[in-house]
Amino acid sequence: MTKLYNQTSEKQKRQTLRNNMPPCEKIVWAKLRNQQIESCKFRRQYSIDRFVVDFYSAELRLAIEIDGDSHYQDGVPEYDRDRQAFLESKGTRILRFTNQEVYQDIDSVVDKIREVICSLREVTPP
Repeated sequence: MTKLYNQTSEKQKRQTLRNNMPPCEKIVWAKLRNQQIESCKFRRQYSIDRFVVDFYSAELRLAIEIDGDSHYQDGVPEYDRDRQAFLESKGTRILRFTNQEVYQDIDSVVDKIREVICSLREVTPP
């Protein structure tokens, strides 16, 4: 069986992304790190198969994606839809926020993440 999560072949990509996080992702990471939201552990730049998600909770199989300007260029929305469909087919739930949401109202972003964590814990067996 092929390993699906954090494959060695994606290690360099993950490290590069972690070392070059956009400012918006740094803001979200400051809120997620050290289990600050509902004691939920998140990892940053986590790979699932050939895709790297911004933040991932293995406990809940929840990925959080921060969509910057590059996500609105030609062809990228279609790529994102295909990527999301693949990740969801592997049991990963995706929660998306735009840079604008993060910059303008980080508290609402954190509240939404908290709400989703609580909701998933209610239906996800321990």
